[in-house]
Amino acid sequence: MPSIELKTKQEVGDFVRGTTFFGTGGGGNPVKGLELLYKDLEEGRKIEFKDVKEIGNEGWSACPFLMGTIAPETKEIKKKKSDFGFSKKVVVNPLIDAIRELESYSNKKADVIVAVELGGGNTPGPLDVAVRTNKILVDGDYSARAIPEIVQTSPHISHKVVTPITAVDEYGDIGIIKEATNNRVAERIGKLFSEGAFGLAGEAGIMLKVSEMKEVVQPGTLSRSYEVGKAIRTARERRRDPVEAAVESSKGNLLFEGKVSKKTWEDRDGYMWGMHIFKGTGSFAQKKFKIWFKNENHISWLDDEKYVTSPDLIEVVRRKDAEPITNTNLAVGDEVAIIGMKANSLFRTAEGLKVLGPRYFGFDYKYVPIEKIVED
Repeated sequence: MPSIELKTKQEVGDFVRGTTFFGTGGGGNPVKGLELLYKDLEEGRKIEFKDVKEIGNEGWSACPFLMGTIAPETKEIKKKKSDFGFSKKVVVNPLIDAIRELESYSNKKADVIVAVELGGGNTPGPLDVAVRTNKILVDGDYSARAIPEIVQTSPHISHKVVTPITAVDEYGDIGIIKEATNNRVAERIGKLFSEGAFGLAGEAGIMLKVSEMKEVVQPGTLSRSYEVGKAIRTARERRRDPVEAAVESSKGNLLFEGKVSKKTWEDRDGYMWGMHIFKGTGSFAQKKFKIWFKNENHISWLDDEKYVTSPDLIEVVRRKDAEPITNTNLAVGDEVAIIGMKANSLFRTAEGLKVLGPRYFGFDYKYVPIEKIVED
């Protein structure tokens, strides 16, 4: 697909809506994503992502990403921040600082930026980095959805080392993970850094030669997100059912419609863990749906029977307009539709299932592809 330039607020809105959709309940805060790209527009900057085929093989690529929990900030966390002296934010954009620290430490210039995942905050973030540092953003990412851990990415599955990783929080604290026992340990240490600041940290890593990046990037995911976001908006304008448009444009399946009847969650180990329970409405009346999440949605049950699971995607949208809702914001009483989609084929392999299948998350379930489930 040709390069795509986002020239208007409407196009930026479509893009952020689409990346939030593929964020499966996580993937960062879309409000922040919109703010970043709207500011780029207002300052006359060119917002563009390029087809991987249009990018040369020379040079280096790097991946800026936010690390930390998506849980709401509680009074207890605010007090802890105050006790530790986290009062004034001094870093405007931790992702940009993290990229600069990575370039300085590695003595390599990153010509190309790659998003680690799809999400309303965590895809616009790397796009903003590319815009403001005059680098190229690839139309692609390393997960084809949002994921809670760096091991659930194509570089890890392809046996690439994700370190060194640089980390910068909003208060000016800087760290470097030079090496780690393995990629999962690198994730743990990176999370500890974000936990140290009681929130999110901007981090950068997965520095690969552009030629290597091309071997593992999942191409076309940003343009696909943009098209889904656009399809939802267009359906609203044409007074079509936006949920149907979301299902059609994403090549997904409508799994459920209902209201959120219960929400439980906790902020633990740098992730938001929890469960949403839904009471069916319309054609799903008298039915019940449950989703377990670790930042993102991973395991679901229909009438207490195991249903769609990761690596396939489970997305919750508002029923009236198909606006995607993150797990941070989904609340009891919300009327929603739940859409399921096939995972990228890489994550359905044996290696992919090791890190993104139900057993990785502690559930003794065999993965069953969504297309087999919805046919039954």
